[in-house]
Formats: sequence, C-alpha cells, structure tokens
Amino acid sequence: MPIIAPSILAADFANLQTDITLINESAADWIHVDVMDGVFVPNISFGMPVIKAIKKHAKKPLDVHLMIVQPERYLEEFKEVGADILTVHLEASTHLHRTIQQIKALGMKAGVAINPHTSVSLLKEIAADIDLVCMMSVNPGFGGQKFIENTYAKTAELAALLKTTKSSAKIEIDGGVNLDNAAKLLAAGAEVLVAGNFVFTAANPKDVVQRLKSLN
Repeated sequence: MPIIAPSILAADFANLQTDITLINESAADWIHVDVMDGVFVPNISFGMPVIKAIKKHAKKPLDVHLMIVQPERYLEEFKEVGADILTVHLEASTHLHRTIQQIKALGMKAGVAINPHTSVSLLKEIAADIDLVCMMSVNPGFGGQKFIENTYAKTAELAALLKTTKSSAKIEIDGGVNLDNAAKLLAAGAEVLVAGNFVFTAANPKDVVQRLKSLN
C-alpha cells in the first residue's frame, strides 16, 4: 500500500488545527509541509513558527519539503521545530552530499527533490545516501497545478536508477496527484503520494485519503 502524505499547503490556514486533526484521524501516513521562500520558487508559504504549531497537534511524521535557496542554513532549526523527514532541492543545493549527511546527523530522514526539467540521472551519485526522492510532477511554487504527463516515464526511469545504485530511497510524487493518475504512478514505481487540493477540496477528505491508500 502506498504512503499518503496530504499537503497542508492546501489546508485552511485559518483553521489549521482542524485540518491537522482531520489528517490525524484519516488513513494518511505523513503530513507534507511545503516551505517556500519567494526566491527559489515564486511564492512564499510559511516558516518555523507555523511548523512548530503544526507539530504540537500532528500525530503523523512531518515530511518537510524545502523549496528554498541555501537550505543548509536552516537544517538545525527545522529539526528543532519538528521535521521528521527533510527534503532539499537538488537545484538549490551546491554541496548536496554534505547537506544530506548533515540532515542525517541531526536524526532526520533525508530527501532530495527534483524539478520537472531535471534529469533523474543527476541523482546517481547521491541515490545510495538518501531516504526519499521527491519528484515534482508540477512546477514547484503553487498548489492546484496540472499534472505533467511525462512523470510516469520519469518515475520508471528513477525506479531503475535506484535499483542499479542499490538505493532504498522511496519515490515520492508531488503535484497534481489524484485518483486518475495515482494507480499508474504506483505501477511505475512510486511509493509515496502527496495530495493537496485533491484532499482538502473534497467533500469528504478522509474518504479520498482512504481511496488513495487502498490502491495497489
């Protein structure tokens, strides 16, 4: 069964505790937290104080996705506010290997995210050292975007690379995930599905999470 990680970027920020409780009570496995700085991506989301507040109520691991430049500046702070999994972008990390080692040394699982235009081959040297690859299936920065169809082939290519490098990293798909594409993504090798708008705009978010969770 897939790991389901609802993205709180799509939650109601005026009632964040309610939506966190909803995720706690659902079949979801992780809570996906998108951090944007307005530099690496053309949007700003939230920072440490909000994550700290989320952690107080969360009963699932926090899967924190940093869409920021020079993420290495803040690794300790994200650990302190409650990140369980910390993912940095390959495109934003000049010394990626060092950053991954620092994340692990702090006791978090380490992930690397790649943008739609970034080749999975660039992960070859780091694949064996990471716990997660977050593949963007939309251009990062905004929720609710249209899924990029090339993601299926790219997922299969990444799965093959991870096998070749003997990596145990899980493949996470982030952006535009819904019941129309989830099964095909899982068949291609994905193991973690991030869903934001699809969950939080649903009439019954818990039912949507359960339906995603039930896919093989």
